[in-house]
Amino acid sequence: MNKDLSNYRKSYEKGELLLKDTPDDAIALFAKWFKEIDTSFPEIEANAMTLSTIGLDGFPKNRVVLLKSFNKDGFVFYSNYESEKGKAILKNPNVCLSFFWPEGERQVIIKGIATKVSEDVSDNYFNSRPRGSRLGAIASNQSDTILSRDVLEKELKLLEIKYENKSIPRPKYWGGFNISPVSIEFWQGRANRLHDRILYKKDENKSWKKYRLAP
Repeated sequence: MNKDLSNYRKSYEKGELLLKDTPDDAIALFAKWFKEIDTSFPEIEANAMTLSTIGLDGFPKNRVVLLKSFNKDGFVFYSNYESEKGKAILKNPNVCLSFFWPEGERQVIIKGIATKVSEDVSDNYFNSRPRGSRLGAIASNQSDTILSRDVLEKELKLLEIKYENKSIPRPKYWGGFNISPVSIEFWQGRANRLHDRILYKKDENKSWKKYRLAP
């Protein structure tokens, strides 16, 4: 099957991103963009982001995960540490996050270093999750090969019985990663493919420096 996609194109004309209008702090600009997208398009998951890692097999791999918090120190998401992505991060903590918000014709690309968050932070988030999600984290040996979905369903039912009217402890193999950014690129689509790209990079003093990139 040969599908020609050469005519798939659109003109991006919803906004602009000029260097003179950007703040000195990259996190401040991310917070502004995130709020604008989240407010303007409540029907989407604005916190959905693509996480790229280098796997134990040497290949890069992308998958969508959910951002759960961010501040000046970085961007936090949660996972099974023994999953494929967890093992990849623990082996090579250099990762990339990317947000694509087509509704606003915007992208954000974040390169950074991943580290585990504290156990207290992981505990607090785990305990805030719906009960079913907490049990699901225990029921699934994430990334392992299984015979069928029935394996998961049966394990979940056993856990529901085991923890009925009881607190559910966070598994030690499950918790958060914080991505401390070393660079953040903001991309705003523009007409004629002359997109605006503003790159923030940390210098030797951990201060942000800004650059405009050619599209």
